[in-house]
Amino acid sequence: MINTPHINQTAEIAETILLPGDPLRAKFIAESFFENAVQFNKVRGALGYTGTVGGKKISVLGTGMGVPSMGIYSHELINVFGVKNLIRIGSCGAIQENIKVYDIIFGMSSSTTSNFGSQFCLPGVYSPAASWELLDKAKKSADKLGIKNVHIGNILCDDAFYSDDSTSVEKWKKMGVLGIEMESAALYMNAARYKANALCILTVSDHLLTNEATTAEERETSFTNMINIALSLA
Repeated sequence: MINTPHINQTAEIAETILLPGDPLRAKFIAESFFENAVQFNKVRGALGYTGTVGGKKISVLGTGMGVPSMGIYSHELINVFGVKNLIRIGSCGAIQENIKVYDIIFGMSSSTTSNFGSQFCLPGVYSPAASWELLDKAKKSADKLGIKNVHIGNILCDDAFYSDDSTSVEKWKKMGVLGIEMESAALYMNAARYKANALCILTVSDHLLTNEATTAEERETSFTNMINIALSLA
């Protein structure tokens, strides 16, 4: 087994992995959806499990919050542990009127306030995007499952959960951004750089225009439509 400063591997890690931010959501998914789940990591509370779903091997790992954390875990999973498909399953705040709480967003692309991309020394502004292969499969899976409240488009990966700029949401809204989260840009950039597939699937937990919100417990255990879509990508 391989060890890094962040993953002390005690079991196999599958080529397809689900990446919730909340480690307790990773534990919930393994206990509720996986067959023969085995824990492969608990370093720093980043709980990780591998099991099977419908006979196909799949893993799940809680990554924590923010671009730096996602940058670390996605880099190690791809380059050290050979993961090929990385699917973030998380929550977001919606910023468009036609999107409702509990709707699902597929992040086709990820605008960002993060400076994560500067490390690649590109001669311009890079646009992080999802894997078309995973995005296409996810949309087809949602259709097959009869899940209709799905939106596809640009999301914002924001470094600031509490922004000091009270006008920022309206500005991103005008540009058609669907919702705001905190990890997708790092995931998409690392996947592109190191030749892996990545997709961010989000459930709307809050609406930044209407102030509707779900509870912490609901975020941990009730986003089953998103989870079922993600599991189908194994």
